[in-house]
Amino acid sequence: MFPLRMAFAATLTLAAGTAAGQASAATIGLVPHRAVYDIFLKEASDRSGIEGVRGRMVYEFSGSPCKGFNTQFRFVTRIDVGDGVRVTDQRSTTFEDVSAGKFRFDNKSFTDDQLDKDVSGAAAEAGDKVTIELTGPNQRALELAGSRFPAEHMLEVIARARKGERVFESRIFDGSEDGDQTFLTTTVVGAAKKSTDTDPEAKAAAPLGTSDYWPVSIAYFDEKSKGDQLPIYSQSFKLYENGVTRDLTLDYGDFVLAGKLTKLEVLGPPNGDCK
Repeated sequence: MFPLRMAFAATLTLAAGTAAGQASAATIGLVPHRAVYDIFLKEASDRSGIEGVRGRMVYEFSGSPCKGFNTQFRFVTRIDVGDGVRVTDQRSTTFEDVSAGKFRFDNKSFTDDQLDKDVSGAAAEAGDKVTIELTGPNQRALELAGSRFPAEHMLEVIARARKGERVFESRIFDGSEDGDQTFLTTTVVGAAKKSTDTDPEAKAAAPLGTSDYWPVSIAYFDEKSKGDQLPIYSQSFKLYENGVTRDLTLDYGDFVLAGKLTKLEVLGPPNGDCK
C-alpha cells in the first residue's frame, strides 16, 4: 500500500497481533515490482483553491518474507492554485520484516524544493502495542495501540479478499505525518474481475496477463476524533493477488486525484528466494 497520505494535503497549506500476517506471508506472494503512475486532478471544491494537478508517482517494491520488504516511493506534483504553481515532492523509504514485526521509515516532503518535513524512525510490535523510536527530526520514544505495518496490511487485505470477506477494519501504522500516530481503516473489497482489452491501462498492465483483480477502497480515520466522523483520507484501486495496484483514486476531501498505471516492471518472482 502506498504511503499516499504522507503530508500531501498538509504540503498544500504550509490491530492486531502478527500471527495472521505471518500465515498470510507464507501463502501469498507479493511480487517485487516497479510501477509508474501518471497523476491528474479528478475533481476539486472551490474551497481547495486548486485549478489543476499533474504529476507522477513511482513505487518500487522489493524483497521477500524471509529477508524483509523494501519500498522506494516518490510522488511529484505540479499544482495550479490560480495565482501560481507549486511543486510538491514526497519521498519515502521503508523496510519491513513481517515475521519479526519490525518496520523502519524515512519520509521527506518538499514544496518548491524547500524541505517541509523530514520524519524517520523505527517501530516494532510488542504484544498488544507498537513501540516507536523516532530519530528525526527530534529523538523520542512512544507507545501506540497494536497496529499493522503496510506490507502486513497488504497481506491481510489479500488474504481476506481471497476468503470472500467484503468489509473489515484494521489499525495501521505507516510512519506518515509526524510518525507518532496510528489510523483506523475500513476496507471494502468488491467481487473479483478480469481486465478487458478496452481497459485504458491494459497495455501497461500486460505483465499481469489475465489475472483477476479486486476493486478495493480503504478509508482512513483519525482515532483521536470523537463521535461520527468522515474519513480524513480514502483511496481506491484495483488490487491483484500479487500486491500490484492500478487505477488509483486518492480522495483528500477538498480534492480528488486519479492515478493511471503507465509502466510496470516485474523485478523478480513472488516471495523472492524464500524456500
